[in-house]
Amino acid sequence: MPILDAGTVEFISRNPEQTRRIGARLGALLTGGEIIALEGDLGAGKTVLAQGIGMGWGATTRLISPTFVIVRRHDCPQGGVYLYHIDLYRLESELEIEGLGLYDMLGEDWAICMIEWPERATFLFEDAYLWISLHWLDDHRRSLICRAEGARHEALLEQFRKEVIGR
Repeated sequence: MPILDAGTVEFISRNPEQTRRIGARLGALLTGGEIIALEGDLGAGKTVLAQGIGMGWGATTRLISPTFVIVRRHDCPQGGVYLYHIDLYRLESELEIEGLGLYDMLGEDWAICMIEWPERATFLFEDAYLWISLHWLDDHRRSLICRAEGARHEALLEQFRKEVIGR
């Protein structure tokens, strides 16, 4: 798990269950206001990682790909904060993406926004987010490169790194 630079860390996952567990470690750290971008090719593990994040955060419903509904809202027993799982894969224009109302929730304390296919809407990401790029290494292993922007997300990445590697 190399630290690529001060704001970037790489994890290697050996199977989907490990990817889910890594996600659960991240999800347990989320409190509201975070923006998590999940980038990667089809089948790279974005939704598996998202499922783990939801489990770790305490979602009361299982996360499934929101490809056809675009946005799924998940609740937590503690209440007050919602996890929004957003999939931009089927959207083709900036106007369609703006029509989702994401600006109303991005960075708000009552919302955690987890966005698959974020590269389709880079205009949404200003200076505060955790960007996770998932890459195929082989049939089973994935590289998860995590890059943080902004003090809040840099602190989140540092906590996440400590949770996963233990120091």
